[in-house]
Amino acid sequence: MGSYSSKPASPLTPALSEKSDLASVTASMATLALSANGSLSLSNMATWESELAAKPKAQLARTILSHSDISTALTKRSAFISDIHVFNNQIDFKTGPITSQKSSGRCWLFASTNVMRYDIMRKLKLDDFQLSQSYLFFYDKLNKANYYLELSIELADLPLDDRIVNHISGDLISDGGQWDMVVNLVEHYGIVPQAIYPESTHSSLSGPLNALLKTKLREHALILRRASASLRTQSFPQEAIVSALRAKKEELMKEIYTIMTATLGVPPNPNDKFVWDYYDSDGKPGHWEGTPKEYFKAFASKPYSPLDSFSLINDPRNEYSKLYTVDKLGNVFGGRPVLYVNTEIENMKSTVVKMVKAGVPVFFGCDVGKFSSRVEGIMDPALFEYENAFDITLGLTKAERLQVNESAMTHAMVISAVHLDPAGNPVRFKVENSWGPDVGDKGYFVMSTEWFDEFVYQVVVPRALAPKDLVKVFDSGDAVTLPVYDPMGALA
Repeated sequence: MGSYSSKPASPLTPALSEKSDLASVTASMATLALSANGSLSLSNMATWESELAAKPKAQLARTILSHSDISTALTKRSAFISDIHVFNNQIDFKTGPITSQKSSGRCWLFASTNVMRYDIMRKLKLDDFQLSQSYLFFYDKLNKANYYLELSIELADLPLDDRIVNHISGDLISDGGQWDMVVNLVEHYGIVPQAIYPESTHSSLSGPLNALLKTKLREHALILRRASASLRTQSFPQEAIVSALRAKKEELMKEIYTIMTATLGVPPNPNDKFVWDYYDSDGKPGHWEGTPKEYFKAFASKPYSPLDSFSLINDPRNEYSKLYTVDKLGNVFGGRPVLYVNTEIENMKSTVVKMVKAGVPVFFGCDVGKFSSRVEGIMDPALFEYENAFDITLGLTKAERLQVNESAMTHAMVISAVHLDPAGNPVRFKVENSWGPDVGDKGYFVMSTEWFDEFVYQVVVPRALAPKDLVKVFDSGDAVTLPVYDPMGALA
């Protein structure tokens, strides 16, 4: 689990000041280390054990926690009482069913399609409906393969152990993604109902497919690098080299397409018409014909088009009211880059409240594994008694967690309600997850405002509902480029 102070410091101020840290280190200089060479000494353990043996709290913790799951044994009852699934501001239309990404990392596609289906279900009076997450998954994966091979051509002159080359060769076709990648997909390929391109074994169980694709793509990257080196020794012009390498890349990409269509099925062509028949909530049959692009335009582009929405982030390491991007991060090569407007956490929360009141569900990115209960569906920094049980302080700030790889944006979900106190301040948020109906409150989670402060990194907002000064920042296009390995490059 992550780190959290029971009395959190300001996001820009370390929980333990440099002055107090220095004083502590200086004081310890008066004590001789039991190990002069830095190895772990048995004398250390003997001293620690002597001290702990005299503490009843330590002995009680050992009695209980040696045979109990700490996340269960240390759950605070008060959190269950305060984090109730009751909200006084809710979006007036409830969608269904609760979706399940199963054994895949497609949460961002589920969150984005769960947002888009609100207006579709409302317009067509549907009780039960899903957009095809698998359709977007196919085109995302295919484009990410192409993106990786394009980067392999671009970086062919760098050694294989270069930090950037090594990083992009890691999780090169992750199931995860970002909002701007959703924009690229719906703009180029549109959307379709799940009935038109349903789930397959390997959309719901992506690990085996990913492993095979990564093996082939890394092999393809080496083929392109060797071809690049050979062509350069023959003094061909740069344009001719790139053209030749891209022709080879397209030949190699056919293998990727072959694997993907065999395991996922051939997807609809975004420009070819399909027929969709359905029943509305009154049992009346409906019929629609058109292309995936036309379907998106007809049903998901009004009143707030995903193409006109953008990401607000809270990254206290970096300056607020600035636009940021991440180097070499994307899915559709040549498409919209990943863009973030960095702002204070209170701006993000007030934007969420505004969107919920306007009846607009909110796509957001967070670190879901920190201080959360999957079973109860609670996300709250006060959920576990770690500090009392172990007599420790968890003092990392949000900025420090990012700096030391303790936290990052790992999961995307949807906010559909908020509970406000009498002064209008948010107390808790209702969260629609994509882990099926058997977790939380029939698939829904509750997030405390304190958890939002510490572990929410992103909310996506339509331009029309965003703070005007932050729209100007986004429109400026003057983005600071973070390195490819920056934590803000994490994919939800």
